[in-house]
Amino acid sequence: MDRFHSMQLFTRIVELGSFTKAADDLHLPRATVTHAVQQLEKRLGVRLLQRTTRHVSPTQDGSAYYERCLRLLTDLEEAESAFVNVGSKPRGKLRVDLHGTLAKHFLLPVIGQFFERYPDIELEIGMGDRLVDLVREGVDCVLRVGELAESSMVGRRVALLEQVTCASREYLAKHGMPDTVEALRGHRAVNFLSSRTGKALPFDFIVDGASRQVQLKGSVSVTDADAYKVCCAAHLGFIQVPRYHLAAQLEAGTLVEVLAQFKPAPMPVSVLYPHHRQLSPRVRVFVDWVADVMSHAR
Repeated sequence: MDRFHSMQLFTRIVELGSFTKAADDLHLPRATVTHAVQQLEKRLGVRLLQRTTRHVSPTQDGSAYYERCLRLLTDLEEAESAFVNVGSKPRGKLRVDLHGTLAKHFLLPVIGQFFERYPDIELEIGMGDRLVDLVREGVDCVLRVGELAESSMVGRRVALLEQVTCASREYLAKHGMPDTVEALRGHRAVNFLSSRTGKALPFDFIVDGASRQVQLKGSVSVTDADAYKVCCAAHLGFIQVPRYHLAAQLEAGTLVEVLAQFKPAPMPVSVLYPHHRQLSPRVRVFVDWVADVMSHAR
């Protein structure tokens, strides 16, 4: 195994914390991986990895070597893109994790356009809204909604989505239409649980130019956007979501927008990717394509 592939293999072992997972990820026999690391450590004259029965972690020398490998591998990919036209015709596998409802509504219906431009890229798409360890799980980038937490990831905002507060027509007929944020406090809600904290997200409103948050009681809490909408349609209370997700129900009148004069702030949509992959041509063209598609989202 040449030095380039040895470095590539070593970085995947560190990121995945496992010889077996790295072998599977790179489609190599487990014995080949073990032998390659042994030869790498012999050539460098240092121990790079600390092995236990359950996990593999880098030694101090291994951590230093890992950081240098990342820089070299990124520089090599960028250099090749400049000379063999990989920048305009990137190739290879790209692992992405997309926010489920955004992907189904905006991206997947036009995904064929991406492959028309970049037929040599193979996409592996996961969907959800859980916290993804991009490095350990080998994910190249994720699409997420909401304000970004402090992170070592590079974030690029690609859209701002209008949000609405609404309830079913039947719920409002039974419990009344609130005309102020204060009047909302006596009502019920379908609460959405944060994937980060596990707590119910508050309802947010802009009143006199300032954000005001309200926590409402409810009979049900959910972690899925479709379940959120279905429970609202089942007359269980208010929800607050991007308008695109309820456009059909709002137009049909089965769900009704309330407190339109106190709309919440638009919801940001961002693409996140590891800092060391910011120059990857595959990541770059995918992020640019997502940004282009999402620039038309409202």
